[in-house]
Amino acid sequence: MAYEHKNILDTDQFTKADLDFLVERTREMERLVEQNKAFGILEGKLLASLFFEASTRTRLSFEAAMERLGGRVISTVGFQFSSISKGETLYDTMKMVEAYADIAVIRHPVEGSSRIAAGAVKIPVINAGDGAGQHPTQALLDLYTIISEKGKLDGLTLAFIGDLKYGRTIHSLINLLRHYKVHLYLISPPELSLPESYKKGLEGFPITFEESDDIKKVWECDIAYVTRIQEERFPDHKEYERLKESFKLNKELILASKKETTVLHPLPRVNELSTDVDDLPNAAYFRQAKYGVVSRMTLLCLSLGVKF
Repeated sequence: MAYEHKNILDTDQFTKADLDFLVERTREMERLVEQNKAFGILEGKLLASLFFEASTRTRLSFEAAMERLGGRVISTVGFQFSSISKGETLYDTMKMVEAYADIAVIRHPVEGSSRIAAGAVKIPVINAGDGAGQHPTQALLDLYTIISEKGKLDGLTLAFIGDLKYGRTIHSLINLLRHYKVHLYLISPPELSLPESYKKGLEGFPITFEESDDIKKVWECDIAYVTRIQEERFPDHKEYERLKESFKLNKELILASKKETTVLHPLPRVNELSTDVDDLPNAAYFRQAKYGVVSRMTLLCLSLGVKF
């Protein structure tokens, strides 16, 4: 098929055919990595890594992906270390970046900023998270993780647990999962429930869902996707303090499940996922981080139009 997505800005842009293609190409990339044949695919290419909001996994994952493909990286981290702190517009920053690099990855605290960035330049732009909006590459690697761990998507039952209001990883992944015959349990305090716009976006798709505040619903699920309560998104810190330990997944709860429930988490974790889960074979969140590198290797190549 023809893959036409130079920019990766949100998960609404992908069709089911796109997702099938991306899974197939990521499997091929994983095979090339295992055979030590991936290095050099992007030799001579330069990635601008623009992280104006805190990140560990996403930034290092993209930079590792570029390096493993034989490309190089230039970067800026934080507003205080960029000319934006002096009043420069994002548009001007991107025009400057376009003169230096072949592709840009951007994380920014303002929702919609990646679309502004992409509109300023002709080089590919990848959204690495924009405020409480979307995080499309996390969703794509999550999708690949689920398929790799379970061997399929259709027919699975998944629980999303925690901050469904502000969690951009949840927002993004749900938009991809709506193309599959899956059932979702949306488990959160009422104050942090999934926004109506995302629930409305599921209409007309094969996905089904129900909302709950009972964490024991994970006992009926193939996948438990846990997210932290996101302190930085709360306008009222007292509200965060009240809700920060609303749900916690631990080893005892997972072992009581009726299914082999695979546990995912985009990380970082705070209080919502106990470390006693780490030694369980179905704790897949560190494998999830590893899948992130091959997924982003694939996306960098495709956005640059480089075959592998």
